[in-house]
Amino acid sequence: MVDGCESCDVSKIVTTFLLNTCRLPQRLTEYDVMAAMYCIVLASKNPTDDERGECFPLTTGSVAEFYIEPMLPHVGDYDIMYHYSDMLVIPRGHPPPTQLPAEFHNYVKVLEITDSHLPGYVYLEVRYLLTLCNDDDKYNSVEYERGRYAINNLIYAPYISELQSHNVVCEMHGPAVSAYDEEILMPFDAVHCVRCLVWPPQAADWPTGHRNYGWPDSATLDRVVSNGCDVVGVAHRQCRQHEWMGEYQWRLSFSRAEIVLINSWMPVQQIVYHLLRYFIKTERLTGCADNSGAGTLSNYHIKTVMLWACELKPRSWWTENLNLVRICVELLKTLSVWLTDTRCPHYFINNCNLLDKSFNVESVASKLMSVEEKYLSTWFVNNYIRQCAQLCPENVSRLFNDLSTCTKLQNAVSEIVRWRLKSSMHELWLMVGSTGYPIAAFVSVYSLTVRLTVYWMNKLAAIDKRFCFLFSRCVATRCT
Repeated sequence: MVDGCESCDVSKIVTTFLLNTCRLPQRLTEYDVMAAMYCIVLASKNPTDDERGECFPLTTGSVAEFYIEPMLPHVGDYDIMYHYSDMLVIPRGHPPPTQLPAEFHNYVKVLEITDSHLPGYVYLEVRYLLTLCNDDDKYNSVEYERGRYAINNLIYAPYISELQSHNVVCEMHGPAVSAYDEEILMPFDAVHCVRCLVWPPQAADWPTGHRNYGWPDSATLDRVVSNGCDVVGVAHRQCRQHEWMGEYQWRLSFSRAEIVLINSWMPVQQIVYHLLRYFIKTERLTGCADNSGAGTLSNYHIKTVMLWACELKPRSWWTENLNLVRICVELLKTLSVWLTDTRCPHYFINNCNLLDKSFNVESVASKLMSVEEKYLSTWFVNNYIRQCAQLCPENVSRLFNDLSTCTKLQNAVSEIVRWRLKSSMHELWLMVGSTGYPIAAFVSVYSLTVRLTVYWMNKLAAIDKRFCFLFSRCVATRCT
């Protein structure tokens, strides 16, 4: 491909193409709207029994992390975490709270974090029952007998039964419930968590660590810490067959923190993150283990490499003489070294290694170490830009039939960029028009309580205030 082209010329063309097509969305995106719909699905399944807490969903994963909008898909699936309003986690030795956010129930079971022998994995001891006193809006606490621990799949059985009763098809995949509504055909992965409203002591060193290059800044740090964390019901991979640990071990989750941090990245950093994920997924370097139980490379390892790079590299490393391909090559080599040394330091928790000797990653490490700028530049032209060309009209895509010179490659790429910019208003029109259907469908299927109506309005307003008007019209039509 492009026989007369130097690798640096191709990498510059690739860089320019990505900077011009991974635009910042100044409009609605399908991902934002659909993720909001999925959250509403979960909220709609709340129990009617006043003795049980309500479900509060949060969009996580790629939909929440990315603010860029590449031409090719950058969202693998829709991820949602949900917690119940009648359960809360506190660090070990932390006094039971007397005040809680308004979303919490009148009766709240408080679980206390106990460390396991593996950093980042914990047990939850049942410690207190909080009861709201209506006189002063404060909670009184009663202490439970010591020695009772929460099972990590405690919530799933009744919740899945409730979803299934509303024609929602559910399958378990680790800690996630993969589900779709048969009436509206909307698949999503939902992970149950328990909220911890304070920053956990297991990550106490992270907010105060010295940072040479000012990322994350103090405002971002404060926002991350104020969000606390969550605890997810899943045991460490090596403990899942253990009779006790497999049933009672939980994992600290920093999804809320990661959303804030990744949204604070520069656009170039988000684009690099997207490219690394796309390359490793396309090359089938994740999730390819045999049945031996060995671990494999995951998107979380890629995210961890990016988080460390954003902190440890100066801004100039990302912006001066910008070459996205070269940045990707360097980060792939860093990941290769980590895989070879079986070390992937958790970004938030000291002494927590996301790799161990049981990981089956030797071939992946070798593959990543062999990637050079020339190879990766050509790879992106053949596997990324050509895919973008297939989205364009035939008069643009056929230009890729002949890329024998650098000039022809540049002209073909420029035509994709021109078409991308020209089509943006048409895409906006299609997006607004097509979004009305899922909103109308939900309103027709699900019952609307006062609480759920408020939840709808807040979710839709966060995307685009025009949707609140559309929702109101749908409700009025249903009531007539």
